[in-house]
Amino acid sequence: MKQVNYDKIVKKNLPDENKLTNALIAFSVGGLIGAFGNFLIEIYSYLFEISRNDSAVFMIITLIFIACFLTAVGVFDTFVKTGRMGVIIPITGFAHSMQSAILDYKNEGLIYGFGSNIFKLSGSVILYGVVSSYFFALIRFLLGGII
Repeated sequence: MKQVNYDKIVKKNLPDENKLTNALIAFSVGGLIGAFGNFLIEIYSYLFEISRNDSAVFMIITLIFIACFLTAVGVFDTFVKTGRMGVIIPITGFAHSMQSAILDYKNEGLIYGFGSNIFKLSGSVILYGVVSSYFFALIRFLLGGII
């Protein structure tokens, strides 16, 4: 089959996607996750009588735990289908990508399974996050801290 014919068949069978709706859903769900994170910060700082900075650490740990747990029981992907990128972009998506790699390669053992593959999905996020933060810091330094 020629590539042109194949592309026509694929385009014909792809579901229609409303980008505006997807963006609004992702924005709303991401905002709800952020609001839940802020709620956790308030709760932790009130219950444990600690600063907001210290309670933010507990909030991050809680969100990571929830994402890993939901991935382990197999329901996180359902949330992704519903919440779109609003679920994937925050730290929950990073935790999900690492937990998914652990579950996919658990039969290969600690070294060849976990150790070799844990950063397979999230490695690019780390790489480009570090590289882009370097360039943004360099730009800020060159501009004399104006930004």
